[in-house]
Amino acid sequence: MPRVVNHRSGYWPIWTILTASVVSLAIIFERFFSLRASRVAPNGLLALTIQQYRRSGASGELLQSLMNHSPLGRLFAAGLRNVSGSREAMKESIEDEGRVEAHQLERYLTTLGTIAAMAPLLGLLGTVVGMIEIFGSQAPSGANPKELAHGISVALYNTAFGLIVAIPSMMFYRHFRAKVDGLLVEMESRAVKLVEVLHGDRKNGSDA
Repeated sequence: MPRVVNHRSGYWPIWTILTASVVSLAIIFERFFSLRASRVAPNGLLALTIQQYRRSGASGELLQSLMNHSPLGRLFAAGLRNVSGSREAMKESIEDEGRVEAHQLERYLTTLGTIAAMAPLLGLLGTVVGMIEIFGSQAPSGANPKELAHGISVALYNTAFGLIVAIPSMMFYRHFRAKVDGLLVEMESRAVKLVEVLHGDRKNGSDA
């Protein structure tokens, strides 16, 4: 007579999937908040920076204000620290700061991408573990078809949950990667305008 199987005992991988889903949601909400254009590269900052520089120069107050303002502000502050030097020195300092800011903008995206890649594998692992337990628990004399079918359906939940977590995680991972790339291009463009205005190659520093 086949013994009854506790179909939940062998499906521990589903708990790792549920944990991954919580982490994924937390990252998605955090990145939505942190990667807003108004927070990273706000409009009007270039013109305001140039106006204040022409009024009081690269003062400590201006530099500190830019450092506390936004990632774009920190790029401007890095450039203004070397404004008395050559154009190349100013651009180099902006590029160095840009690499730091790029790393900050990409924060947590590697984790989100890893969850998107691993969730289906965890789901498949849960299904395989469940199948092994189901078939290993059957007596040699035969199996109860209803019990077997129920066990298989429960095992397949792991794969389904893995895909449910992986698909939106991958979608948002791609979205945020494109968002970061766009923000970096915009920040670089405005930083170049700042260099050109302060070195006399442009007459104004419109953010447009």
